[in-house]
Amino acid sequence: MDARPTPIIARYLRTPDAAVHLGLSARTLEKHRCFGTGPVYRKLGGRIVYLIADLDAWAELGLRCSTSDPGRGVVHPAKRIDGYTGPVRR
Repeated sequence: MDARPTPIIARYLRTPDAAVHLGLSARTLEKHRCFGTGPVYRKLGGRIVYLIADLDAWAELGLRCSTSDPGRGVVHPAKRIDGYTGPVRR
């Protein structure tokens, strides 16, 4: 009988690991958070965490099949958007 424990699969990632998951720098992800242009996140105590499904959903907004494909959404750059009035709600 094999007594190896079942591996735990992370549901939440802290900023550095979330950035690696998306192929971004942690600083870029922090900027997205400040400007409200990034993926939704949770604040647990003093820690910022991202649900992996939320990271993937945000990245899917940038999915395109060709350069002329308008896609389903927009992944904004990590900077203030003209007419910015607060975080983007999804």
